[in-house]
Amino acid sequence: QVQLVESGGGLVQAGGSLRLSCVVSGSIVKLDTVGWYRQAPGKQRELVTQITSDGDTHSADSVKGRFTISRDNAKNTVYLQMSSLKPEDTAVYYCNANVLQSSPYMYRVVWGQGTLVTVSS
Repeated sequence: QVQLVESGGGLVQAGGSLRLSCVVSGSIVKLDTVGWYRQAPGKQRELVTQITSDGDTHSADSVKGRFTISRDNAKNTVYLQMSSLKPEDTAVYYCNANVLQSSPYMYRVVWGQGTLVTVSS
């Protein structure tokens, strides 16, 4: 079994910062692309940013220059550093990973349970 656990959400004032963590555990052969998504109330889930196993990143225009994704392959952990937060960043943030698991030997797409980020004005 492969599990993702997010942490680091909370309440922050506009202009503040938060760092989210996504820890991937279980029978992992390779942790491939990992992404952070978010879903605000009444809206569809959207991709915020993602990072490949080689460290290439892609981010939504709305967060470019404010959010940074990084990964520690030794710890199977991906981070989302969020700065200059805005009220419109308020959402549940989900981690998503494409994982090559050992048993059965196959790629799986795994989601975390989400962590709430609330930005007050």
